[in-house]
Amino acid sequence: MFVMLGILSAVASAYAEAPQVTWPSGWEVEALTQEDAGNKVSRQRAVKNDQSGTPVMVMELTMTQVESGHKVNVQGVLLEMRKAVQKHFFQSGYQSVCNKIHPATLSRLSALETTCTITQNGRHVLSQTLVGAVDADNAYVLSYAGQAEAYKESQEEIEAIRNSLKL
Repeated sequence: MFVMLGILSAVASAYAEAPQVTWPSGWEVEALTQEDAGNKVSRQRAVKNDQSGTPVMVMELTMTQVESGHKVNVQGVLLEMRKAVQKHFFQSGYQSVCNKIHPATLSRLSALETTCTITQNGRHVLSQTLVGAVDADNAYVLSYAGQAEAYKESQEEIEAIRNSLKL
């Protein structure tokens, strides 16, 4: 009995450590937990669709357990992610310009952030923001992207989601 209680407590505390996000109504939510090279990775993704069911915004929060003593270079991670975003859009026929990586917050943590504006034939079509932070045990990346108008119109929802994070 005591062994079973101990196991249940360990399982409950492992799940309690997963980030909590308050998603606005109307967003379709998907949560995934996986092992990545022995580290626990928690991913949550939500999609906002327009009235016809077409996705107009997507937001994803990823938490990766950090090995004890490992120092995460958040700026380096964001630079690599930004390069990958720009390369992907370029290969798809888009141009992208990203602002300088700058300080931000993610829940209670100091973070770094960058936003990319994606254009096609000079017309702004998409925006994507990448936010990275780290604490003693975990690294977090919040990424959100959307069609230009939906991204602009969703700023209050985005801020509410960011402010609701419990990391």
